[in-house]
Amino acid sequence: MAYSDFTIAGIKKTCGLTVLEATDLFSTVPIVDLPPGLEATLTHQLPLASMLNTEKARSELLFAPLLFAIKYRYADRISIFSGIEFSVEPAIGLNGRCDYILARNPQQLELTAPACVLVEAKREDIIAGIPQCIAEMVAAQRFNRANGTDDPVFGAVATGILWRFMRLDGATASVDSIEYPIINPKPIFSILTAMALGQIPPL
Repeated sequence: MAYSDFTIAGIKKTCGLTVLEATDLFSTVPIVDLPPGLEATLTHQLPLASMLNTEKARSELLFAPLLFAIKYRYADRISIFSGIEFSVEPAIGLNGRCDYILARNPQQLELTAPACVLVEAKREDIIAGIPQCIAEMVAAQRFNRANGTDDPVFGAVATGILWRFMRLDGATASVDSIEYPIINPKPIFSILTAMALGQIPPL
């Protein structure tokens, strides 16, 4: 069993979670200015990403420019990892590769806490990616706790074109009901930045 094998019922049972659906979970996150050229890059590459319509194309054309822009802006504060093995508790299925992990530390040689996770939705199905993301968030929470921090953990499931965000506080996972389109990248960039820097306002 691995992260991608979990269902909502399975993650509730295995990890003792309550899963809530929330509205405007991240609406109080301050909007920040985009780096120069990022919006033009995403606008230019969106039609091609849509036409190619593969996970690899969306990752290269939409995920990567957005995430690396955050890394370059805050290179002295965060690190970003792509496709790394993140096995925290294999005995209960908290193991496998994560699409992307952001950590609040500039060190790139090794993943350090605190960490948050991003899942690329398979077959453009955001709903199907939610239990996988929650499972990875639980793993990040346990990884963070083992390394001396117990802040809320944040995650996102995205097709590249649409983004949906989540948070994990203790044993409560909250899934935002809002899907943010990449055609309006400022809110997405702002939420990802606040997640990476640990600046998400409390509930």
